[in-house]
Amino acid sequence: MPKAAAEEHQIAGHTVRLSSPDKVVFAERGYTKRDVFEYYLSVGDGILRALRDRPTTLQRFPDGLDGEAFFQKRIPTRGVPDWIKTATIKFPSMRTADELCPADLAHVAWAAQMGTVVFHPWPVRGSTPDNPDELRIDLDPQPGLNFGDVTAAAEVVHEVLDELGWVGYPKTSGGRGVHVYVRIAPHWDFVQVRRAAIALAREVERRNPAGITTAWWKEERGQKVFLDFNQMARDRTIACAYSLRANPRATVSTPVTWDELTRVEPDDFDLRTVPKRIGEIGDPHAGIDDLAHDLTPLLEWVERDEKAGLGDMPYPPEHPKMAGEPKRVQPSKDRDRVRE
Repeated sequence: MPKAAAEEHQIAGHTVRLSSPDKVVFAERGYTKRDVFEYYLSVGDGILRALRDRPTTLQRFPDGLDGEAFFQKRIPTRGVPDWIKTATIKFPSMRTADELCPADLAHVAWAAQMGTVVFHPWPVRGSTPDNPDELRIDLDPQPGLNFGDVTAAAEVVHEVLDELGWVGYPKTSGGRGVHVYVRIAPHWDFVQVRRAAIALAREVERRNPAGITTAWWKEERGQKVFLDFNQMARDRTIACAYSLRANPRATVSTPVTWDELTRVEPDDFDLRTVPKRIGEIGDPHAGIDDLAHDLTPLLEWVERDEKAGLGDMPYPPEHPKMAGEPKRVQPSKDRDRVRE
């Protein structure tokens, strides 16, 4: 069969080339590069609401999910259209990189042409790359749990946010997890926002210690839902709303309402069903940019917890040792703890 000809599409005032449109990306479903490209155009308002002006890491699969994959954090210096916008981000090592910073839907389409399946934006805007404007709460089920266990934990998050007077926006992760996003004013740095995330996670854990944990070390989590506070550490990212996920089912990380959350299943949302869903009900995250919350109440919880002897938690392994951080040693291998 002859190779399909490349196509040119006019998107947001730019010409975006789609080469090898018939290349298979999701072999199990038979979805092609054109299917991925058209999917992202069909969810344009939603994906842009998640990506606009955010430095974004691209998870690329140039030869489909069965081929080699890699995360691209630096935009190439050659072969990139002159209209592509970038933003400079700083890694924990303090080295920098220029990442894609989508200004319009043409940027998303260009990334899809480059074999991007999953979009991983930073919780910052390109203009303020050191100050998060998005608090991300990642609920990660440990082995043996089901999606119902995660949604039950998410309801506790919802309860705490309501008591704060905050509006949280839930979405499926595209797998077994749930993410809840809260817009915050970009007045604080990564260290402060991460500590606020820890304080929030601890408060949620107090409400249901039998089903929810903040334990960083897997050996201490048990069969609970882990609230991954380190998703707010610098250079940690989550697949955004309306991003496809790199699994054979071509699921989508999909915004839902709080009322829907307990009635849906992650596999309900995929490359084919999500565009139809948007056409029928719109985007449950449509109002996410309408309000930015003041982080001060959570920072007060940080102080409260410190007075109670609950300080910082371990950072991810790629981070340098941080001020006030406890020992970054697995408990079962901690000689001092074993001696106690």
